[in-house]
Amino acid sequence: MYLTKYFLPILKENPSEAQITSHRLMLRSGMIKQSSAGIYSWLPLGLKVLKKIEQIVIEEQVAAGHIPILMPTIQPADLWKESGRLNDYGSEMLRIEDRHGRGMLYGPTNEELVTDIFRSHITSYKDLPKTLFHIQWKFRDEVRPRFGVMRGREFFMKDGYSFDMDRESAIHSYNRHMISYLRTYERLGLQAIPMKADTGPIGGDYSHEFLVLAETGESEVFYDKKVTDSSLGERKIDYSDKQGIAAIVESFTQPYARTDETHDQNLFNKLPPERRLSARGIEVGQIFYFGTKYSESMNAEIVLPDGKRTFVEMGSHGIGVSRLVGALIEANHDDLGIIWPTPVAPFLAVIINLKHGDKKTEKVCEKIYENLVSAGLDVLYDDRDERVGVKFATMDLIGIPWQIIVGPRDLSEGFIELKFRKDGKRTRISFSDCSSELLNALRV
Repeated sequence: MYLTKYFLPILKENPSEAQITSHRLMLRSGMIKQSSAGIYSWLPLGLKVLKKIEQIVIEEQVAAGHIPILMPTIQPADLWKESGRLNDYGSEMLRIEDRHGRGMLYGPTNEELVTDIFRSHITSYKDLPKTLFHIQWKFRDEVRPRFGVMRGREFFMKDGYSFDMDRESAIHSYNRHMISYLRTYERLGLQAIPMKADTGPIGGDYSHEFLVLAETGESEVFYDKKVTDSSLGERKIDYSDKQGIAAIVESFTQPYARTDETHDQNLFNKLPPERRLSARGIEVGQIFYFGTKYSESMNAEIVLPDGKRTFVEMGSHGIGVSRLVGALIEANHDDLGIIWPTPVAPFLAVIINLKHGDKKTEKVCEKIYENLVSAGLDVLYDDRDERVGVKFATMDLIGIPWQIIVGPRDLSEGFIELKFRKDGKRTRISFSDCSSELLNALRV
């Protein structure tokens, strides 16, 4: 993409309404624009990042055996009356009526709707287990929407719903979700700590939330260093292995890890001093096991092998996809701007022409651009007629991992320069063989 043909509305000054780093940088880099309080339009750069995160989430859910669907944003209020939960959200729920006077609502979550889908089509244990998930916009009318996409009223969320014949199978579904989430966060370049959590209006008696460590986190967290030393890495996961999955979950959840709301200082002090750590954390997901809370109220039954009928065991599992954009920035930035992890970067590399109008540099930039695009890489070409300082400032702000710098002085010596945004390290590459060297470097 040539930058002169792209839509990238950079702001030179820090927006006065932005209180935290991610909100400030998302506005300044032209990723989002506020439509109304807590509601944003996603502009091209922001949308690219959002979609890359969404794709990674989908891939890991499918790998864990979960099935994608898509449910609507607007739901009938009657389903929420049936579950007995219509008033639980209070004023956070946006309630409307259609032209016929029927009660409707903009869904804050989808337990009722997915239970209705299940009970309409599945009646036998032979069709279990099943996990259905979707990624859809949600709405909760926050009293004080703030911090940009970190606490907005409209948000993009993955929510999945598991259906099992008994508690043992339901716990296995819960554990599968935990591992699929941990793998998702690792692929995004984040380390998320699972912590026991309150179930809130979702209900149930078993829940973990996932927090990413960041200085601007909303919660204080206390944890055993063992937690952050743990990693799935490249380990192959067999999601059908109940014992193996349970053992992995145990390794991540057995060490002490709690937010300030449930912190037990006496228990924490029993850890060796070198393992006692505290930090701030941002919640980026939560999983729930709630048994038959919804299946009983909505009469979602299955027939067991002995012919008896029972209510299906359920759980729900959410990842804040739009919230993850903000969390990634909070965890990956410096004084100059965003530092995107490669898997979610809007572009892998940017070509910076240091001398606009110079035929030689323009020809080289265009050749590099064509070669990289032909190789299937997502590349931005900064072909603007701007000062060099403005170009570097823009690219540092938007955080593209690699900067390919082409200037007349280096070219006269037969070189171009490659800069890695994360550490600022620069490497000179011989122009005569720049295509292969660049491809090797960019695919590391």
